[in-house]
Amino acid sequence: DIQITPSKGSQPGTMNLNIKVKEKRTGQISFGAGYSTQDSFMIMGQISESNLFGRGQQVQLRGTLGGKANRYTLSFTEPWLFDRPISAGIDIYDWDREYIQYDKRAIGARIRFGFPTRLAYTRWYLYYKYEQADISDISADASRIVRDQEGTHTTSSIKGIIRRDSRDQLFNTTRGSDNNMSIEWAGGVLGGTNAFYKVIANSGWYIPMWWDTVFVLHGQMGWMAEHSGGDLPIYEKFFLGGINTLRGFAYQSVSPKDENGDLIGGERMFVANIEIRFPLYKKAGLTGVVFYDTGNSWTADQGYDFGSLRKSVGAGVRWMSPMGPLRLEYGYVLDPEPGDDTSNWEFTVGSQF
Repeated sequence: DIQITPSKGSQPGTMNLNIKVKEKRTGQISFGAGYSTQDSFMIMGQISESNLFGRGQQVQLRGTLGGKANRYTLSFTEPWLFDRPISAGIDIYDWDREYIQYDKRAIGARIRFGFPTRLAYTRWYLYYKYEQADISDISADASRIVRDQEGTHTTSSIKGIIRRDSRDQLFNTTRGSDNNMSIEWAGGVLGGTNAFYKVIANSGWYIPMWWDTVFVLHGQMGWMAEHSGGDLPIYEKFFLGGINTLRGFAYQSVSPKDENGDLIGGERMFVANIEIRFPLYKKAGLTGVVFYDTGNSWTADQGYDFGSLRKSVGAGVRWMSPMGPLRLEYGYVLDPEPGDDTSNWEFTVGSQF
C-alpha cells in the first residue's frame, strides 16, 4: 500500500511529499521433492529473506537431500555495495556426492562480487573460493589415476567471469543470447594442494521462428592444465554425458580412457547442442523440444580432436511446474562404443542452459 500526503514546502512554489508505504512480505519458506537421473530421489528445502533488516540485503539457507548427493548452502548477498550497483556476497557450503568411481565430500566458502559495465546486458564477476574435499569409497575397478586421488585435497582459487545476457526469460527463452567466459586460477601464491588453471567459454543463442517455435544453438569449449606446486584433481577435469551436456549418454560417461578402458577425465572439452522448441500447450507453459547433441573431452596430448565427436539425437518436453522448471527428455546415441548405453531417459527439476 502507498499513501502520499502533501504539505507546504519551505520555499515558495515548493511542496513536501510525505510517502507512507506498507511493504509486502519478503521472507519465504519452500519445500519440495523430486527425482532426476543424476541425483535420484531428492527432497529440497529453502528459507530466504530478501530485505534483511530493511536494507535490501538477501540471506538464504537451502538444502537438498538425495539418493546420490546432499547439499547445504548458506548465502548472504549485498546487491548495492557502497551505494553503487555492485553486488557482493558469500556462500558457505557442505556438499557430498556419489560419482561413478568415487565419493566426494566438500566443505568450503566462496566470496563473490559483481560489477556493471558500460556495455548493455553485460556484467563481470570476481570469485574467491576455498574448498577442502575428501575423496573416498573408490570402486575396486577404478583407474590408477582415480585411486591416487584418495584423501584430502584443498583448492584456493580466484575466478573472473565476463557475461552478456540479453535473454527475455531464463526458462523457455524465446529470444536473445547468453554469452560468457570464465578464467580460474588455483594454487601457487594462493596456497592449497591443487594447482591448475581453467578457461571455459559458453554461448547460447535463441532465435524466434514461425508458429512460436524457437531455434536454439548452444556451444561450450573448455581448456585446463596443471601448473607447478600442486595437483590437478580428477573432479575438476571434464566429463560429459547427461541432461546438460550430451543427452542419451550416461552421466559423466564421455571421457578419455586409460589403457585399461577406465575413465580418467579430460583437459580439453567441446559441446554443441542444437534444438528446436515449440509450444505444446502455451497457456500451461508446456513446451516440446527436438535436439541434436555433439561433443567430447580429450587429454592435453590428444588436443581438440573434432574428428572424434560423439553424437546423439532426441526429443522431450519442458514445463514450468510449481516446483520449478521440469525437463523430461529422451536421447538416442548415434555412435555407441562398447560399454555405452544406446539411449537414456533424462528427467530433472532445475535450471537449464
